[in-house]
Amino acid sequence: MTEQRHAGLAIHPIDDEGGDHHALLRRRQIVRRARIGVIVVAVLLAVGAARTVFVRIANAKDLEASSTELARQYVKTALPQTAAAGQTLALPGTLQGFVQAPISARASGYLKRWTRDIGSQVKKGELLAEIETPEIDQQLSQAIAARQQTASSLELAKSTVARWENLRKKDVVSQQDLDERRSSLAQATANLAAADANVQRLRQTEGFKRIVAPFDGVITRRNVDVGDLIDAGGSRPLFLLAQTDPLRVYINVPQSYAQLVKAGQPVVVTQAELRGQSFKGEVARTSGAIDTATRMMQVEVALPNREGLLLPGAYVQVSLPLAASRALSIPANALLFRGDGTRVAVVDGEGRVRLRTVQLGRNYGETVEVIDGIGPTDRLVLNPSDSLAEGDIVSVAKEPA
Repeated sequence: MTEQRHAGLAIHPIDDEGGDHHALLRRRQIVRRARIGVIVVAVLLAVGAARTVFVRIANAKDLEASSTELARQYVKTALPQTAAAGQTLALPGTLQGFVQAPISARASGYLKRWTRDIGSQVKKGELLAEIETPEIDQQLSQAIAARQQTASSLELAKSTVARWENLRKKDVVSQQDLDERRSSLAQATANLAAADANVQRLRQTEGFKRIVAPFDGVITRRNVDVGDLIDAGGSRPLFLLAQTDPLRVYINVPQSYAQLVKAGQPVVVTQAELRGQSFKGEVARTSGAIDTATRMMQVEVALPNREGLLLPGAYVQVSLPLAASRALSIPANALLFRGDGTRVAVVDGEGRVRLRTVQLGRNYGETVEVIDGIGPTDRLVLNPSDSLAEGDIVSVAKEPA
């Protein structure tokens, strides 16, 4: 090869043996270094590729784990409870006098005077008012005079019968005549009895001129004044008398609680205007039947009122403690209201959701009574989501310490 060709290929010709050997070694060193560099680069690329693969695998596993974790539903559960204490049922009521009656007149006339006004405490037999009855007085005088006439006729009939009996013994008169005189005597006796009854009736009617209190109580209303015309048995009573100790309270208990109310149960009565005060009474009696119109049972409560703080007609609240029910109660937020009925979500031993239809009883507000559908060991899901379905796998969240 010529020098020109060597020069064109940038290869320096070997001048001598030592120079050729040195150049060969140098070229081998360069090749070796190049190989090492290629190997290093290849190793680095392999390491980088392996690292990328491992990172991607790790990320895929983390993503799968996080997706599984996010897909898992965590729920809070609660067990059904049996009420240890009964519920207190608060119902509205109106106070009434234990004995409350309108006082009307049995005699017609004009009111002469009244002696007691509203708010007056009266005793049994105490005079409340007087009525002027001139017509009744006149009828009584006439009846007394008629009675005296009848008595005179009776005396004449008695003496006549006595004479005719003597004449009959002498056979002067016939037996028929004597029997007629005896019949007249019997008729006169009956007429006197009728006259006496009429006089007695009018005297009793005249006695109604005095209006007296039939029992101890307080006058809650007066509807008449002096000079008013009083009609016997009129629709407007003269007074309204009420016995304020004790008082009565009538309440209407819903059908769902009717079986729990018994006579003798204690109650607590409160009035909004008497803050901080409560009054103890007891159930006197119940109607023993449900009103078909309201589906409620009427209950009467007897309430002592010795101090007179409570007034008849006042609106009060009656707190009625009820006996504990043996039925299970669950939180109200465990219910699922769907088209196929009221249900609850129960978590079984494998962590799967089982939807059960339940029959509800009384509603206590935060809790609801369940009559049928669950057992005491069933774990109920609280605040179940609308997407919760039969067979879903859930995890029970741990309760905070």
